[in-house]
Amino acid sequence: MTAVRVQAPARVGGEAGRALVLYDRDCGFCRWSLAQVLAWDRRRRLCPVSLQDPRARSLLGDMERERMFASAHLVTPDGAVHSGGDAIAPILRLLPGGAPLAVVAGAMSGAARVGYNWVARNRRLLGRPLPEWAKARATARIDRHV
Repeated sequence: MTAVRVQAPARVGGEAGRALVLYDRDCGFCRWSLAQVLAWDRRRRLCPVSLQDPRARSLLGDMERERMFASAHLVTPDGAVHSGGDAIAPILRLLPGGAPLAVVAGAMSGAARVGYNWVARNRRLLGRPLPEWAKARATARIDRHV
């Protein structure tokens, strides 16, 4: 699947040139998962933006609300939007040492989509065993990474 291009604002978040990861802040599993990725992002190439933030609507163009909240999205500095499983390889390319994994994820894009969609459909179930302290810690990591 090719990335959709929308007109991204020149500056979003704290720094221009960072890729934006849009996520559901109301989902504990989503916050916890994103925090794991951000821990890997030592070069701070990713900037988290919640889907509840008013900027998310402009970043995702005319995407329907249901589709918007069905998955996470990556918006690159050039305005390309990668959603769900299609965002895995581009995110991995931005992480230190992630390039080889990005090649694998890209080669297995169909499997990445299927796997991501399963996780997204079951995120409430997957988030249930996460303790509140883990979700709070994830939220704090996300807030520090902006």
